[in-house]
Amino acid sequence: MEYFKLNDQNKIPSLGLGTFLLSPQDAESAVISALNNGYNLIDTANAYHNERAVGRGIKKSGMKREEVFLESKLWPTVYTKETAIDEMLNRLDTDYVDLLLLHQPAGDYINGYKMMEKAVKGGKVKSIGISNFEGKPLEEILSICEIKPAVIQVEAHPYFPQNELKKILKDNDILIQAWYPLGHGDKKLINEKVFKDLADKYQKNPAQIILRWHVQSGNIVIPGSKNPAHIKDNINIFDFSLTDEEIDLIDNLNKNKRYYIPREEQTKKYAQMELNENLDV
Repeated sequence: MEYFKLNDQNKIPSLGLGTFLLSPQDAESAVISALNNGYNLIDTANAYHNERAVGRGIKKSGMKREEVFLESKLWPTVYTKETAIDEMLNRLDTDYVDLLLLHQPAGDYINGYKMMEKAVKGGKVKSIGISNFEGKPLEEILSICEIKPAVIQVEAHPYFPQNELKKILKDNDILIQAWYPLGHGDKKLINEKVFKDLADKYQKNPAQIILRWHVQSGNIVIPGSKNPAHIKDNINIFDFSLTDEEIDLIDNLNKNKRYYIPREEQTKKYAQMELNENLDV
């Protein structure tokens, strides 16, 4: 495993397991599989309805809590709820999380961010960040924060490498954590000739080449999967390095193409979208 140093001096694994869209049963199994295959970063969220399962998976894996980098995200409807972070810790069955993010730029995210800063001071959270915050919401957080976001989780992949956002983040020493790191499974992206050629050269598969590009480009990646073979393959990227010329070839694939288009009207609805806690079992 390779690590990045965060702007708060904590370190984060460069690759982990994402659990978006995984049922509690699948999430628990995937977490066990991942941790048994060398992962030590697990990403979840209260909106995923699988935090309890993630907590169970960590315990059943046999790994010590301090050996696992655990991160979660708070949904806008609980940003200012006094007990939100304690309830999250209860669901995860842990005393702290290594990274906590605000999930969407909706609701009272300013005070939500301040509550996360309070949780850092209280020892319940080690690092904090934001998810899907770009443009004005990102500027607002940077203008009011006492503790800078360490990570911003956004869509990023070779067709949309987030070059403009990275220019802003560089000045604040904030790292990108990429969701849809493989372009939402777009076969056109994965089957690009450059990935096939490099896969042949390094005896890897195209997905492994893309994940390696992310890490060498400074992105943390959290590919999601419930397939044990895919989970095992996705972490098998640390025994080779792409050359600068190969990185440039992949950089040139940029099409400024998102698979998820943020829409203001939809984002506003998130502030009223209550979560069904009964689904998290």
